[in-house]
Amino acid sequence: DEQTSNTYDVRLKLTKELLIIQKQDVVCVSGGDLNVSTESLPSIRSQFRHDSAANVSCAHHCESQSAAEECVLFVTDYRTRSIRQVNGINVEKCTHDEVVHLLRTAGDEVTITVRYLREAPAFLKLPLGSPGPSSDQSSRASSPLFDSGLHLNGNSSNTAPSSPSSPSANEPKYEKRWLDAVSLPLFMARISRCKAGTDKLRSNSFEVIALDGVCTHVLQFCTAAESTDWLQAISTNINDLTQESMGFFCWMFSPQIVHMGWVCEHLQGGDVEPLHSCRFLALRGSSLLVFRSPPVTSDWAQAEASFHLCEVLFKVHKLWIAEDCWIQTKFYLGLQQDGELRDSEPFCFSVLVGHGQSFCYSVELGSELVLWEKAFQRAVFMEVQRVRSKSYMCSSQGKILCFTLDFESGFSCSDSISKKTIWKYKFSQLKGSSDDGKTRVKLLFQNSENKQIEMKELEFANLTAVLHCIHSFIAAKVATVDPVFVNSQSLTQKYMCSS
Repeated sequence: DEQTSNTYDVRLKLTKELLIIQKQDVVCVSGGDLNVSTESLPSIRSQFRHDSAANVSCAHHCESQSAAEECVLFVTDYRTRSIRQVNGINVEKCTHDEVVHLLRTAGDEVTITVRYLREAPAFLKLPLGSPGPSSDQSSRASSPLFDSGLHLNGNSSNTAPSSPSSPSANEPKYEKRWLDAVSLPLFMARISRCKAGTDKLRSNSFEVIALDGVCTHVLQFCTAAESTDWLQAISTNINDLTQESMGFFCWMFSPQIVHMGWVCEHLQGGDVEPLHSCRFLALRGSSLLVFRSPPVTSDWAQAEASFHLCEVLFKVHKLWIAEDCWIQTKFYLGLQQDGELRDSEPFCFSVLVGHGQSFCYSVELGSELVLWEKAFQRAVFMEVQRVRSKSYMCSSQGKILCFTLDFESGFSCSDSISKKTIWKYKFSQLKGSSDDGKTRVKLLFQNSENKQIEMKELEFANLTAVLHCIHSFIAAKVATVDPVFVNSQSLTQKYMCSS
């Protein structure tokens, strides 16, 4: 728990749909009434007002016991005291004697606000008067404080303790067991390795946040290898559930969803420290959709941003490798001019859209980066195949023209009024281009007859969108001629495999 800095051992259990966190606790395995605490706890808890932290921690008890015997509250030093208020009076900084005096003079009815001792040692949860370890044993195994756990009745194993030589017939027996504490649904869940409010990565740890906001707190592992194994396993199950939901959405609603999932958006605030925010991306039909929360029903229109896939460019920043520790790999694709990437960044990619806008996202695993790269390539290819042609208004030498990209014929430019074609070239005839980064672009084509280079200078209102669209059509055209091209261009996947 990062807020309280409390740490405790847990055991994880992963199923297809759930991540279960188990905590060790003391349970009665034989003797006595095993169900009595379930019947009596509600009546005890109803006598107290609880704060927002948690409920009152009550010990197991018998119905014949009084309320004073049943509920264990610690009135100790103010830093560890469980009682916070008595009849509305804050006693957190009062002395022990002051709190005792206030309790004794509070009257017949007392309203007590308590602090839940979340991780009190297990032996404190034993019923009052329960049999402890044998008095003739003085070894460490006979002490309930041994290794911060519980070795009851002189038994140091997790099995039921052995009976004394002359046991009582109804003497209860206790043992430590792993009990389910949190069951977190993995459907549309997300994983985060970043420290709260920063872009810095946690070391060998992460947290899982469910769709409803419930989280595991930070799960700290002994080695990077263990952390990576669990990260990959949980991420795989989340992705599998997402794929199943995509199939359902495609069946219920159209158009087709190519890929969707959680990403972390990195925000630059000038001189301010970079911030990050979680976003849910979906490649659906002709659009890249950006959500603050997953569209679990039919609320696809609630996207905070939408971009046409033909006018979107996907770029990978760099890769990391997970070995015995996280190793940053200086692997750039020549896509960042300044190359100023922070050492703490995970697997990052940029989405470049119209008017020069750029969004930087990151995922937790290299396998996720591969999925997003291939998904973008597939989604763009499918969209180009669907639209077949795309036209933009432009100007050249004072004339208003219509610039057209056609999947079959290539480039063409026509008069916006008469629709008469002025010039036309195939995709293979484009030999180069240059632009001013604002509105003007020069396209260099090779004449098929005399092999001379011919330059066409055009001006567009949204030059970035046009250049991205040209890239999408050429990539789709090459992929049609050479199906292996798409996989060969996946440098992320190729590098990860070679590593």
